[in-house]
Formats: sequence, structure tokens, C-alpha cells
Amino acid sequence: MEEIIRYSGCFVCGTENPIGLKLRFWWDGSQAITEVAADKLFEGYRGIYHGGIIATVLDEIMVKAILATGKVAVTAEMTVRYHRPVRIGDTLSFRGRITKEKGPIVYAEAEAVDSEGNAYATA
Repeated sequence: MEEIIRYSGCFVCGTENPIGLKLRFWWDGSQAITEVAADKLFEGYRGIYHGGIIATVLDEIMVKAILATGKVAVTAEMTVRYHRPVRIGDTLSFRGRITKEKGPIVYAEAEAVDSEGNAYATA
């Protein structure tokens, strides 16, 4: 797998953002991949990882999938479906892939799953 480019100030992947997640993203030839350990720092309700952080990583993983193919993109629209709560301490794999291209518009999808493949959120 090859690491996908990082931008130093990015909240999600930036190494120089003091409040960022500092995630690393990988390309396996067909999808972008990262892992997230649900840290108490981003707790929403007691013991539950904040859904906004999950949505942020889903957004980023789709953009990373597009960037890995040499295209540049920003999010125009995104719908997130939460399937079950992410508990503090859980580790999830996020995967994003391109599903369709129509002119300059690129469509992508993403998922957050546990080690057994159970979906926690999709976009």
C-alpha cells in the first residue's frame, strides 16, 4: 500500500495542526484506508465518540480516494448514516472509494467498520 499525501495544517491528516487527528491514509489500488481509535478527547455523550468526528473522517477518506487517483476535489454534498454508536476505546477502519465519474463530478462512498466488518457509519 502507498501512503496518500498529507497537508501539514489539515485538521484530519495534518502533522502540524495542534488540535488535529493526525491520521495517516493509505491507497491499496482501489480504495483509501485509515484506522481511528476513538479517543475520549472527542467524546460526545458519555462514553460515545462524537458523530461529527466520524462524519469528518468519512468526508476526508472519500476525498483521499479521489486525490489518490490524481484528481483534485472538494465535497459538494454528503449524507451520513449512523448504524450504531462508536464507544470510546473502539478502533474502526475507514474505507473510501470512487463509485462514479460524470464530467468534472466525482462520486464516492465511505464506510466505518470494526474488525469483524460491522458497519458503524456509511456515507
